[in-house]
Amino acid sequence: MSINLLHRHVLEDHISGFETDPNPNHLLVIRRPMIFTVLAHEGQGTAVAEALWNAPDVAPRFCGPSEWLAVSRTVGAETVAGMLSDIAGASVVDQSDGQVLMEISGPSVRKILGRCVAVDLHPEVFEEGRSATMLCCHVAANVARTGADTFEIVVPRSFAGSVFEELTDMGREHALTRGFAD
Repeated sequence: MSINLLHRHVLEDHISGFETDPNPNHLLVIRRPMIFTVLAHEGQGTAVAEALWNAPDVAPRFCGPSEWLAVSRTVGAETVAGMLSDIAGASVVDQSDGQVLMEISGPSVRKILGRCVAVDLHPEVFEEGRSATMLCCHVAANVARTGADTFEIVVPRSFAGSVFEELTDMGREHALTRGFAD
């Protein structure tokens, strides 16, 4: 008996058959991001934060005092785990299989997200590089501003379909398209 272990993304059924060329407002699902939780040991928060911000190929996302997500779209789990395990005073857990990473971008991104989060996303308040854990579409998520009109959203895998559908609904009037990253 042969078992097919081909990776199937949790949002495959939400997107397949609906993919189109991206409009200026677009919701992109990243297929295999590396997402690690990093917790600083007592008294090590500043040192761990500095090490995370200096780690190559890793984007740190603030979650709370002494807690971050380390997100990578470019290197594999072993590479990220190796880099993070070298950070003194930190505990690291791979969350990649339990989290989904989406990127929403475009000129109407703040209007779309503004209907889903209760946070001021004005560029002067929520600056590029800033991230926070918040409710997004009624689900605990980490939202990060990664560009002028670009945000990344990390949500638990079990709630990804719900968040994806709600973001799609909120973006309908702005011609939001969706698809998988290549």
